[in-house]
Amino acid sequence: MKKYIMKRVLISIATLLVIILVLFLLMDLMPGTPFNDEKLTEAQLALLYKKYGLDKPLIVRFLLYLKNMLTGDLGVSYAINKNFAISDMIKGRLGISIAVGAMAMIFGTIMGLLLGILAALNHNSWIDNLCSVISVIGVSVPSYVCALLLCYYVAYKMKLLPILYNQTMPFRSLILPALALSVSPTANIARFTRSEMIDVLNSDYILLAQSKGIKDYKMIIRHALRNTLIPIITVMGPLLVNLLTGSSVIERIFGIPGIGLLMISGIQQNDYNVTIACSFIYSVMYIAVMLVVDILYGVIDPRIRVSKEG
Repeated sequence: MKKYIMKRVLISIATLLVIILVLFLLMDLMPGTPFNDEKLTEAQLALLYKKYGLDKPLIVRFLLYLKNMLTGDLGVSYAINKNFAISDMIKGRLGISIAVGAMAMIFGTIMGLLLGILAALNHNSWIDNLCSVISVIGVSVPSYVCALLLCYYVAYKMKLLPILYNQTMPFRSLILPALALSVSPTANIARFTRSEMIDVLNSDYILLAQSKGIKDYKMIIRHALRNTLIPIITVMGPLLVNLLTGSSVIERIFGIPGIGLLMISGIQQNDYNVTIACSFIYSVMYIAVMLVVDILYGVIDPRIRVSKEG
C-alpha cells in the first residue's frame, strides 16, 4: 500500500507540472494584455513587460514561476489589485470556498445516503417512488435556482438566515449557499445508494446474515452499507471537486468573497498570475481529492488493499 501511495503521489506531482506548463501556454496564447489601458504608449507597455518579466521567453518564465512557487510566491496581480501578492489575495478567499464546498458535501452525503437507504429498504413502494422523484428533481434543477428559492423563502420571508455573506456570522452566512450547492450531490448520491443497496441486499452473504438472525440495523450498517460505500466514494470524489471549483455562481448570488469570483475576474482582466494561481489551486484540489478517494478504497475494501500491496 505504501508503494502504491508513493507512486500515486509522484504521478500527481508530475501531473501538476504539466498543468502549470499548459496554463502558461494558454495564457501566452490568449489575446489581449493585462495592461488594458488605452492611455499607455508602446514604450510604457514595453517598460511594464520588462518590469514584470513578461518580455522573457516562455520557458524562462515557466522555470522562474516554479522556483518562486516552491517558496510560496505566486507572483503579484497585474490588473485586479496591482502589485499585490496573489498568495495574500487567495489566503482569505480559499478558506471560505473550501468551507462552502465541504458543508455542501456533508449535507449532500448525509441527505443522499438517507434517501438512498430509505428508497432501497422500501423498494417498489410509494416511498421509493417519492425518493426517486426527489432525486430526479435534484439532478435537473440548477443550484442557482435553488439558491434563489432559498433566498426568497428562508432568508427574505422567514428571515431565518442572512442572504448576503456577513463576516460577523460566517457559519450562518454559509448555510444557505451550502444547502443550494448540496442539492445536486444529494440527488446523485441518493440514486447510487439506492441502486447499490438494492443489489447488496439481494446478495447471498446478506441472505446468510439474515438466516443467522442478525438484527436488521446491524446488517444494514455493518454489511450492506459498507459494501455500498465503495462505488459511492467513486462518485463523491468528482462531486466534491465540482463543489469546490464550481461555486462561483453561488458565491456571486450570496456575495461570498471566494476564490471562484477571483478567478473569473482574473480571466476577464487577463491577469495571468491570478488565473494561473487559481487554476493551479483547483488542480491541486482535484488531484488531492482523487488520491484520498483511491486510498479510501483500500480502507473500506480489504480485497483492494491486498491487491495493491501485492
